[in-house]
Amino acid sequence: MALAAAYSRVAVTEAAVTLLRKLTDQHGPLMFHQSGGCCDGSSPMCYPDGEFILGDSDVHLGDLGIGLDRAVPMWMSASQFAYWQHTHLTVDVVPGRGAGFSVEAPEGVRFLIRSRLFTDDELDAFES
Repeated sequence: MALAAAYSRVAVTEAAVTLLRKLTDQHGPLMFHQSGGCCDGSSPMCYPDGEFILGDSDVHLGDLGIGLDRAVPMWMSASQFAYWQHTHLTVDVVPGRGAGFSVEAPEGVRFLIRSRLFTDDELDAFES
């Protein structure tokens, strides 16, 4: 069980950390919800904390440390998690038009997810 603490389901790139610090200055504490599709595709959506109403079926994937007093929690619906549970997600940022509901939209950039399958050791840790 202690092994699981050494692994995480989510990470964040330095470029995304820089943007998240700026957005935190503008909007206060933030949160992510990994979109499952629809109008914004499957983009990670960033909101001021509490503006996206979480449901009982949302899964807390982890917290993104950005070097401030408060980390940025990341959530995903349980139905989507069923498909992504074997995948490590890294939040990154690239130039382009952001999603209309996500706070980075006016910045001329958008958050995206880079993913990879968990290693056998990581899978064992999460399943124990």
